[in-house]
Amino acid sequence: MPVLIQHIDAIARKKGRDVLYLEFHPQPFSEWREYRFEDDPVRAEVLSWLDAHGVPWTRCGPFADPARMLPYLGQVYLDVAYDEALPGYCVLRDYLEHPDGTMRHAGVRFYVMPLDYAMENASHDEPGFWERWAEDF
Repeated sequence: MPVLIQHIDAIARKKGRDVLYLEFHPQPFSEWREYRFEDDPVRAEVLSWLDAHGVPWTRCGPFADPARMLPYLGQVYLDVAYDEALPGYCVLRDYLEHPDGTMRHAGVRFYVMPLDYAMENASHDEPGFWERWAEDF
Protein backbone atom coordinates (compact mmCIF):
# COMPACT_ATOMS: atom_id res chain seq x y z
CA MET A 1 0.00 0.00 0.00
CA PRO A 2 1.46 3.39 -0.93
CA VAL A 3 2.36 5.69 1.92
CA LEU A 4 2.75 9.47 1.68
CA ILE A 5 5.96 10.38 3.48
CA GLN A 6 6.52 14.04 4.37
CA HIS A 7 9.94 15.64 4.06
CA ILE A 8 11.46 16.55 7.43
CA ASP A 9 11.58 20.25 6.52
CA ALA A 10 7.84 20.21 5.74
CA ILE A 11 7.19 18.65 9.15
CA ALA A 12 9.23 21.39 10.85
CA ARG A 13 7.25 24.10 9.05
CA LYS A 14 3.94 22.43 9.94
CA LYS A 15 4.98 22.10 13.61
CA GLY A 16 6.43 25.64 13.65
CA ARG A 17 9.53 24.50 15.54
CA ASP A 18 12.83 22.69 15.31
CA VAL A 19 12.22 18.95 14.90
CA LEU A 20 14.19 15.79 15.63
CA TYR A 21 14.76 12.89 13.29
CA LEU A 22 16.83 9.75 12.85
CA GLU A 23 18.63 8.28 9.87
CA PHE A 24 19.60 4.62 9.81
CA HIS A 25 21.58 3.99 6.65
CA PRO A 26 25.33 3.40 6.28
CA GLN A 27 27.43 6.54 6.04
CA PRO A 28 29.39 5.70 2.85
CA PHE A 29 27.30 6.52 -0.23
CA SER A 30 28.68 3.41 -1.92
CA GLU A 31 26.80 1.24 0.61
CA TRP A 32 23.40 2.92 0.16
CA ARG A 33 22.41 0.82 -2.85
CA GLU A 34 22.61 -2.37 -0.81
CA TYR A 35 20.92 -0.96 2.31
CA ARG A 36 17.42 -2.22 3.11
CA PHE A 37 15.90 -0.46 6.09
CA GLU A 38 13.31 -3.23 6.40
CA ASP A 39 16.10 -5.70 7.20
CA ASP A 40 18.13 -3.47 9.53
CA PRO A 41 18.17 -5.05 13.02
CA VAL A 42 19.53 -1.87 14.61
CA ARG A 43 16.67 0.19 13.17
CA ALA A 44 14.17 -2.41 14.41
CA GLU A 45 15.74 -2.29 17.88
CA VAL A 46 15.61 1.52 18.03
CA LEU A 47 12.00 1.65 16.82
CA SER A 48 11.02 -0.99 19.39
CA TRP A 49 12.64 1.10 22.11
CA LEU A 50 10.77 4.20 20.91
CA ASP A 51 7.47 2.30 21.00
CA ALA A 52 8.20 0.80 24.44
CA HIS A 53 8.97 4.25 25.84
CA GLY A 54 6.00 6.02 24.27
CA VAL A 55 8.06 8.16 21.89
CA PRO A 56 5.81 9.09 18.96
CA TRP A 57 7.47 8.66 15.57
CA THR A 58 6.56 8.50 11.91
CA ARG A 59 8.41 7.96 8.67
CA CYS A 60 9.86 11.07 7.09
CA GLY A 61 11.85 11.95 4.02
CA PRO A 62 15.10 13.90 3.94
CA PHE A 63 15.34 17.68 3.47
CA ALA A 64 13.51 18.33 0.20
CA ASP A 65 15.72 19.25 -2.74
CA PRO A 66 13.89 19.65 -6.06
CA ALA A 67 17.22 19.26 -7.88
CA ARG A 68 17.48 15.60 -6.88
CA MET A 69 15.33 12.75 -5.67
CA LEU A 70 16.72 10.68 -2.81
CA PRO A 71 15.36 7.28 -1.80
CA TYR A 72 13.60 6.62 1.47
CA LEU A 73 16.18 4.97 3.71
CA GLY A 74 14.15 4.43 6.86
CA GLN A 75 14.31 7.95 8.32
CA VAL A 76 11.88 8.74 11.13
CA TYR A 77 10.60 11.98 12.61
CA LEU A 78 10.48 11.97 16.42
CA ASP A 79 7.59 13.98 17.87
CA VAL A 80 9.58 15.17 20.88
CA ALA A 81 10.50 18.83 21.35
CA TYR A 82 14.21 19.61 21.13
CA ASP A 83 14.53 21.03 24.65
CA GLU A 84 17.21 20.03 27.17
CA ALA A 85 14.82 21.03 29.97
CA LEU A 86 12.29 18.34 29.03
CA PRO A 87 12.80 14.95 30.69
CA GLY A 88 11.38 13.15 27.64
CA TYR A 89 14.00 14.69 25.39
CA CYS A 90 16.79 13.84 27.84
CA VAL A 91 15.73 10.17 28.07
CA LEU A 92 15.65 9.96 24.27
CA ARG A 93 19.02 11.68 23.88
CA ASP A 94 20.62 9.48 26.52
CA TYR A 95 19.35 6.34 24.78
CA LEU A 96 20.72 7.46 21.41
CA GLU A 97 23.96 9.18 22.43
CA HIS A 98 26.91 8.62 24.73
CA PRO A 99 27.64 11.51 27.14
CA ASP A 100 30.26 12.83 24.69
CA GLY A 101 27.63 13.11 21.92
CA THR A 102 28.74 10.10 19.87
CA MET A 103 26.05 7.66 18.81
CA ARG A 104 25.42 4.46 20.78
CA HIS A 105 24.17 2.47 17.76
CA ALA A 106 26.12 1.83 14.56
CA GLY A 107 24.49 3.31 11.47
CA VAL A 108 22.14 5.57 13.46
CA ARG A 109 22.35 9.35 13.32
CA PHE A 110 20.31 11.73 15.48
CA TYR A 111 19.55 15.11 13.92
CA VAL A 112 17.69 18.32 14.59
CA MET A 113 16.13 20.18 11.67
CA PRO A 114 16.15 23.86 12.64
CA LEU A 115 12.97 25.70 11.71
CA ASP A 116 14.92 28.57 10.16
CA TYR A 117 16.64 26.12 7.79
CA ALA A 118 13.33 24.39 7.02
CA MET A 119 11.84 27.79 6.14
CA GLU A 120 14.23 28.00 3.19
CA ASN A 121 11.81 25.59 1.49
CA ALA A 122 8.63 27.45 2.46
CA SER A 123 7.76 27.86 -1.24
CA HIS A 124 7.26 24.07 -1.35
CA ASP A 125 4.10 24.55 0.73
CA GLU A 126 2.41 26.67 -1.96
CA PRO A 127 -0.53 24.89 -3.61
CA GLY A 128 0.57 23.01 -6.70
CA PHE A 129 4.32 23.32 -6.07
CA TRP A 130 5.04 19.58 -6.25
CA GLU A 131 2.60 19.02 -9.11
CA ARG A 132 4.42 21.67 -11.19
CA TRP A 133 7.75 20.15 -10.16
CA ALA A 134 6.62 16.68 -11.31
CA GLU A 135 5.55 18.02 -14.71
CA ASP A 136 9.04 19.45 -15.26
CA PHE A 137 10.93 16.49 -13.83
